[in-house]
Amino acid sequence: MYEKKATGWLKHADFIIIDIMCLELSFLLAFYIRQGGGNPFTSIYYRSMFFILDFAQIFVTLFFDTFQGVIKRGYYLEFTAVLRHVILITGLSALFLVVTQSSEEYSRTIFILTAVIYAVTTYAARSWWKHVLARRRTEGIGNQSLLIVSSKSYLNKVVEQLTSNNYAGYHIAGIAVVDAQWKGSTIQGIPVVADASDMAEYSCREWIDEVFLCLPLEDEETEKIQEQFLTMGITVHLAVAGGHTKSNNKQSVEQIGGYTVISSSLNMTTKKQLLLKRMIDICAGLAGCLMTVLLTAIVGPMIYLKSPGPIFFAQERIGKNGKRFKMYKFRSMYMDAEERKKELMKQNRVQDGLMFKMENDPRIIGSEKGPGKGIGNFIRKTSIDEFPQFWNVLKGEMSLVGTRPPTIDEWVKYDLHHRARLAVKPGITGMWQVSGRSDITDFEEVVRLDTGYIENWSIGLDIRILLQTVKAVFKGEGSM
Repeated sequence: MYEKKATGWLKHADFIIIDIMCLELSFLLAFYIRQGGGNPFTSIYYRSMFFILDFAQIFVTLFFDTFQGVIKRGYYLEFTAVLRHVILITGLSALFLVVTQSSEEYSRTIFILTAVIYAVTTYAARSWWKHVLARRRTEGIGNQSLLIVSSKSYLNKVVEQLTSNNYAGYHIAGIAVVDAQWKGSTIQGIPVVADASDMAEYSCREWIDEVFLCLPLEDEETEKIQEQFLTMGITVHLAVAGGHTKSNNKQSVEQIGGYTVISSSLNMTTKKQLLLKRMIDICAGLAGCLMTVLLTAIVGPMIYLKSPGPIFFAQERIGKNGKRFKMYKFRSMYMDAEERKKELMKQNRVQDGLMFKMENDPRIIGSEKGPGKGIGNFIRKTSIDEFPQFWNVLKGEMSLVGTRPPTIDEWVKYDLHHRARLAVKPGITGMWQVSGRSDITDFEEVVRLDTGYIENWSIGLDIRILLQTVKAVFKGEGSM
């Protein structure tokens, strides 16, 4: 799933966090200067204003697009944008004081000082962060991984154009040349990683978020290449100079690296949808991490007494578009579980080893007491073992709702169309989990459900899945 204008918006999210930190710091500093010390949170008026300022910040960001083009703005334009942003937040905060009739209880000096300090600090912080992003672009570091697919005649111009105008901050993972055997060489410092015969396979096995396609081929040939990537759930940006696209996927016209492109993907989200989903994830992540701390004090000793060793289990998983990360769980299995898995593969209920499911898994802590018994089965049935993943959610590696991340040994067996389920961030819960995961043994059905989730995604769908998850957990079915 492609987050429309999301590459820039992810950078905007960084700026938003920096701005909120500057705003809160400015409020505290203004209070300290005016009062000579003390704690502003002892007063209900100042305590309320602290949070109202943050709400005003989010409101202005959402409805006034004050961060639009922030990366490209020069020093003067950034200065005027900061002034506009500060005036809007100050105006909304003043309106709140008037409407609630609490302006007399609030120091005007603190109010003005907050605005002045905020303008200075956020301007300095934005300038510094843009300098950091510019250095990252130069060094080829970015949040979104881009594969360039082109021909030898177009290649040098395409690479030069994309690298010199990389405002979106892509990590350019490599180049695929469709009409030459140049694999192993480099073009302007970027490695050639594939040719026409293996570029799809390469993209299936490596971290590739998006593909930039610029080819002098006939429409039919370009379409075949494009569809290979779209089948895997990878967003494709097709330079319109090479012709039009007939794809049935969601499309939009955009600018990337100076090129006008038609972007195609399984689905597209707006920046407001993306921000709302991330805000939900952050709130859930904070609450979930707090619950994890409390649960650790309860189930941690129970796990250790029955199976001495680490309380938490960390396993490398495959995340969005092939990016690897460590996923955390409460350990519900004995220490030798991974070694014993090979012996138990013949009892796997899912064909081809694309997932692992079996009845009465003997590797679960306490399972020797009988089917469904023991601390391991208890925390799995109640989904308590999943709570440490809220840390992955808070870090942005996972989402509250998404698709379950495969292990590396499962992922290497994927066909191209299986990769489509990696087009979104993995989730703690998801469509196939609430669709009777214990009864689904056909991996193709899992892929169908996950692809359907991606194609029809909305905040409303996430909420419905969460409600079904809560219902399943309380019924003792376990759905994460």
